[in-house]
Parts: sequence; structure tokens; C-alpha cells
Amino acid sequence: MLVPSRRRLRLEVWIVLGLSLGQSAVYSVVQLLDKMTRAPLAEGTSTLNRSQSSREYFDLTYQLLDIIFALVPVLLVIYFLTEHRQSTSGAPQGGSAFRKLGFDFARPGRDLLQGLGLAALIGIPSLGLYAAGRALGITTAIIPSALDSYWWTVPVLILSAVRHAVVEEVIVVGYLLDRFGKFGWSMPLAIFASSMLRGSYHLYQGFGPFIGNAIMGVVFAWLYTKTRRVMPLVIAHALLDIVAFVGFSLFGKAVGLG
Repeated sequence: MLVPSRRRLRLEVWIVLGLSLGQSAVYSVVQLLDKMTRAPLAEGTSTLNRSQSSREYFDLTYQLLDIIFALVPVLLVIYFLTEHRQSTSGAPQGGSAFRKLGFDFARPGRDLLQGLGLAALIGIPSLGLYAAGRALGITTAIIPSALDSYWWTVPVLILSAVRHAVVEEVIVVGYLLDRFGKFGWSMPLAIFASSMLRGSYHLYQGFGPFIGNAIMGVVFAWLYTKTRRVMPLVIAHALLDIVAFVGFSLFGKAVGLG
């Protein structure tokens, strides 16, 4: 099996990030500067799930296309992490990237329990950080969903939550920690870089979400180094986003939000 050079791996990482969350981080910094130069951050808003058309089924089409194409970099990462080699007979063989990342259903019960525990561990303090950020004026008002109420709104919000969970945990944790290790980086440095990237693409929401997501990144990356399973992280992240997206969509107006 041909082992890629560090130079080739660095180029690979830049390509993956340029197509996915690295691109999001750049846009996030520009959006933050835009908001800060318009008005105080406390007066700004950040909408996570926007309507893309006033026509119901075109909006649904745009939402589904966004979700599908956002997952393409994940497929690219899975391809890069799959070990392509030949047997002694010349037949192609491969090491599963899904198994390597722990992104499979090998232990569903344990992964689900860990995911539930992580969601509670991260979710409750996140509410406090958001409130503190709003009080300090360093966090925008976050609107988890601005979709109109259709029959497909809740299913699309759930798919959106799963999309964010898969993209972020597979790329920022599983893939990057593997590549940073091959660069020769120490584990603390790899975890720091991963968590800073996670925080940076949330900067458009303000400095509070940057801090909160960076802390979340440290916890998730550290746990991954212990378990080598990304599935509990995906479950936890998806649950957090589902609660935020769907809860806001169903009950936001009733409690005076939005």
C-alpha cells in the first residue's frame, strides 16, 4: 500500500476544508465583521435554517439539495480514509473507513447511551453560555429556524440536524485527528486545532457561541481519542440540534421567541 507523503496529506486537508467547514469558517469571520461594523452584536441576529423560496415545493427542493450536497465532502473524507491496497494475488482490498472512524452500528446501545449523556452534558451549560453572551453583548440573537410551517418542516429540520452532526463530527473530529496525527502533531495540539476550527465556523453567531463550541470541540475530540468512535458524537450533536431546531419551530412563538 502506497503511504501518502505529509505534503500530499496537507494538500488533501486543505481541499477538504476548502469544500466544507474551512470555507464556512472564512464566511463566518466575514459575517462577524459585517455585523460588528453595522451595530452592536447584541442587536444582530443569526438565522440557522432559512426559507429559500416563498413557493412551498421549491423551498423543499432547495432545502433537500442543500442537505444532500453538504454531505459530499463527507463522502470525500470516507474515500480518503479508506485504505486501498492489493492482496498478494493482485485483487483489490480495502480497509473500511466507517469502521476506522467508529461511524457504524457495531454497538448501537452503548453509542446511544453515550450520545444521550453527551447531549445533556453539553446542552444544559450551552443555554447558560448563550444567556451570558446575550447579557454581555457578545452574542447575537439566534433563530434556529425561520422556515414556514409546512407538512415537511419538521422532517427537514431533523434531516438538517443530522446533516450538521455528520459533517462536523466526521470531518472535524474523525478525519482531522487522523490527519493531524499523520502530520506528527501531538494529541493536545490536534485537539486544540480541531476545537478552534469548530468554534471559528460559529463566529457569525458571536463570541459566545465561538467559546461554547470550542469547549464542545475539546470534549468531543478528547472522548474520540479514548473511544475511537465518532457515532456517539454524531448522536449527541444531532440530538442537540433537533431539540433546538424543532423545539423552536414548534414552540418558539408560543414562548415569545422569534
